[in-house]
Amino acid sequence: MEDEIVSVIPIHHSDVLSPNVHVHQFPLLARPLQIPPSAATSGKRIRARIKPVARKLEIQVPADTRPEIWNQDKSKQFGAARLEDDREKNQGGSSTKQRDGEEPRLTEVRLQSEQIPQQGVYMLGVIHDDRLHLIPVSETHQFRPTLTYLDLTSRKSGRSKGGAGTDSDSDDYPPDPDEPVPMVVAPKKEKKPAEGKEVQMSARKLVEDRNNNIQGGMSAIRREMLLAMRAVEEEPWQAIEFCDSGTDESNQVFQSILSDNEERLECKTGITTLLKSIRGL
Repeated sequence: MEDEIVSVIPIHHSDVLSPNVHVHQFPLLARPLQIPPSAATSGKRIRARIKPVARKLEIQVPADTRPEIWNQDKSKQFGAARLEDDREKNQGGSSTKQRDGEEPRLTEVRLQSEQIPQQGVYMLGVIHDDRLHLIPVSETHQFRPTLTYLDLTSRKSGRSKGGAGTDSDSDDYPPDPDEPVPMVVAPKKEKKPAEGKEVQMSARKLVEDRNNNIQGGMSAIRREMLLAMRAVEEEPWQAIEFCDSGTDESNQVFQSILSDNEERLECKTGITTLLKSIRGL
């Protein structure tokens, strides 16, 4: 049984905002990206910043600091760790100003983006006034919480323990009478060191093999990755304005993507050429 055609609507193509239309994906499930009520009451708002060269975005969402769901002691501990982590990586810190003498606190959740390569051409579709408006999407970004301050906390806790053993090693419990007595193993006799022998070695340059694979290529790849990571960390953040979906600025941008142009577009690509251009067919 074929599906019934309900209606036929015209399609409008608009690239007035190209290449500034992005798809941003957040790990929020069914919840919208909005400020918690407790933070909104105190006058806080969502902030954003960007690294244009590295194509990285960061959104700072104020945390919900209600006493029933927020641990103030952990907030101080993680706030100090994040402040130190920002200084080590030259990240500029939080956009929220801190008073003189005030103890640092974790007052926000940071979401940083990773650009996802696009396969083909992505389009944003909006049905408005019985018309389908198609807008090209230039970039896709996935946002995840940044928890690098936890690594710093773990390193500090590891150093504080020093060379101490585990809890099972340090605790001194009396022996269990029901357990069998462990066998005493006699210490092994030390072996005499073998006589040294003269070994001749030679160094040679890394050369390409028949498959044009450079020996030691993993080291070169690792070096490039480290240089890329350093370049991202050294690039300064630039503050940008975050506009929620209900603001006037967002409504103006939404209205600008709706095209009223009645000029008809003609497809000059044949079906054979189109099918050949699709990978995997």
